[in-house]
Amino acid sequence: MRIALIGYGKMGKVIEEIAISRGHTIIAKSNSQQPIESIDFKQVDVAIEFTAPHFAVNHIEHCINHNTPIIVGTTAWNDQLPYVMDYVSHNNGSILYASNFSIGVNIFFDINKRLAQLMEGHADYKPSVEEIHHKQKLDAPSGTAVSIANDILLENENFSSWIHGENAPPHVNAGQVAVTSLREDGVPGTHTVAYTSEIDTIEIKHTAHNRKGFALGAVIAAEWIQGKKGVYTMQDVIKL
Repeated sequence: MRIALIGYGKMGKVIEEIAISRGHTIIAKSNSQQPIESIDFKQVDVAIEFTAPHFAVNHIEHCINHNTPIIVGTTAWNDQLPYVMDYVSHNNGSILYASNFSIGVNIFFDINKRLAQLMEGHADYKPSVEEIHHKQKLDAPSGTAVSIANDILLENENFSSWIHGENAPPHVNAGQVAVTSLREDGVPGTHTVAYTSEIDTIEIKHTAHNRKGFALGAVIAAEWIQGKKGVYTMQDVIKL
């Protein structure tokens, strides 16, 4: 495949390394000095986008307008997802987005959903989510933590909302899930879900050792979306 990287920071560089190792070509790179408009999309098979929330929708539109499938790793733009889904549909485009492209994290998402289902009948256990990332990460909570918390709400009717705390767990009322964000040097990403009662605690945890898992998943997603039209997530990839 001929890949355009939209965003060429730390993640873009790791994606480049992995894509080349899998036999693909990085045909274009876009960053603040090289805007997306400078890319000749006639030569591009797929774009992989890791930038910032306020750029994401514009980048999606640009790729759809140029009939180029786009893999979106940027998070915190999902309030505009209904618009994007409509735009993709009306323009016969292709997009695959995810809060986290790691294969391990996406398996973790499924485990989290199943655990939430199992715990619905055990109201004495209170769920909480904790995410730890490097200090350069701008958004909090992480997109992955938001996905985890939302899946708990979806699968467990005892809880209807989540509340966020930075550097310390927030106070929660009945029906709320605590989501805590911590920022520490050199942490690629750690997510923990705990169900705690007076008697014991049940915990599941995913720890990323580096960025390679995220980058590999993004490249696998780019391979998977070839020839497809519509809106997809990483869950579509791992279920085939």
